[in-house]
Amino acid sequence: MAPRTIDGIDGLKALVGDHLGYSEYVEITQEQVNQFAEATGDHQWIHVDVERAKAGPFGGPIAHGYLTLSLGPALGPQIYRVDGVAMGVNYGAEKIRFPAPVPVGSRLRLGAKLLAVDEIAGGAQVNMEFTFEVEGAAKPSCVAEVVSRIYT
Repeated sequence: MAPRTIDGIDGLKALVGDHLGYSEYVEITQEQVNQFAEATGDHQWIHVDVERAKAGPFGGPIAHGYLTLSLGPALGPQIYRVDGVAMGVNYGAEKIRFPAPVPVGSRLRLGAKLLAVDEIAGGAQVNMEFTFEVEGAAKPSCVAEVVSRIYT
């Protein structure tokens, strides 16, 4: 699926309040979880000890919440791209929640809703609601209002 192409900052402004679409589903692997644990130093057993996690509260290992959130920059470009900008940077987040686990082996996708676009010197600040969903799950795994800045 090709990403939605948005024509610059003015094009973004015209879409405030719109849901921009969904990424493809990606499988969450134990290798990803282990690599994230190595990178962050978070080796909690619910993530990395497969045998112990099978007897734990989730019936198996789960992805770190912040691993889920960190997939935004990889999955977001599958949903949309903004033409006419030189670069973008992560600026922060207003609110992040992890309502449901992401089991290892599950398939996850991202949905994006454009909340706000505010002009700043040299570009714009963009607030998006990112909703990460496990295929077939009743509740989202992560809902976050992420803030980025794009520069022309």
